[in-house]
Amino acid sequence: MPTPFSRKRTNVVRTASRNGAEKQSATRVGLKPGIDWHKRNFLTEVLIPSFFTKRSGDRAMQRFPKVRPGQICITWIGHASFLIQIEGMNVLIDPNWSMWLKVIKRLKRPGLNIDNLPSIDFVLVTHAHFDHLDRRTLRRVAADQPIVVPIGVGNLVHDLGFNIVHELDEWEQVQLGPLRVSLTPCHHWGARMLHDSHRGFGGFVIEADGRSIFHCGDSAYFPGFEEIGKRFPIEIALLPIGAYDAPSGREVHMNPEEAVRAFLELRAQKLVPMHYGTFRLGFEPLEEPPERLLSSARTHGVEKNVLVMTEGRPVVL
Repeated sequence: MPTPFSRKRTNVVRTASRNGAEKQSATRVGLKPGIDWHKRNFLTEVLIPSFFTKRSGDRAMQRFPKVRPGQICITWIGHASFLIQIEGMNVLIDPNWSMWLKVIKRLKRPGLNIDNLPSIDFVLVTHAHFDHLDRRTLRRVAADQPIVVPIGVGNLVHDLGFNIVHELDEWEQVQLGPLRVSLTPCHHWGARMLHDSHRGFGGFVIEADGRSIFHCGDSAYFPGFEEIGKRFPIEIALLPIGAYDAPSGREVHMNPEEAVRAFLELRAQKLVPMHYGTFRLGFEPLEEPPERLLSSARTHGVEKNVLVMTEGRPVVL
């Protein structure tokens, strides 16, 4: 298990160009609220009822399978949090074990206890939103290993106990041992606070030994998925399918049908849905996204390519 927070001075590696924030503006969503967004009340319809909803999910003691050369082991923690085991490396992406996002209650427990994690070699964070960059969780897993974030996000993590902070711009890469990690564009935004618009955002492609896995981060649908598929031989695509009925009415997340479209344009082999069932961030019911996803996948003849995971249960591919 990682050691407690280290006070060792962190090295920040800025591999991105200085105009990275301007480059990313091309894929930043419009933040103007949608028409008639005010006609529904997220507070009374979703937020307050969730306070009285009992959390579900178990966190049993975990035994991780032995990952052989050429294999990838994926464990979904919940929401957008994953443990990826490949080439003898343990990688955490967007780790979040918090029970609350400020006033939003976590309705599904993390799939495993944070103390049962194997030793973590690298951490990746897609953007600065509270449900993806959870400082409390990051402080607990930090043990002088490197962390990779988009440009402009490094100052949020450099004091948490990481040895090196790599800041990447779109399409830039960093070699982490046997793993090559690339930051891809997405259609979202990265502000931690209201006017915090300088921070980058994106997804990650992890490549090793001829295998690849793509974590989309947060994204609305955009034509850039086709470009990502051209640049990388995507094998496993972790794609968000929830929070599409946003309280603001903004189109800031993909719906399940758009996730299937993105999967097809990526030319990936396996679709693993995420970003649903943990926090109610939209008006849609928690159980709706995977049902719509499987229905759309059947329509497009790719149902066998969809892997709906259970939190805390490792899958070796």
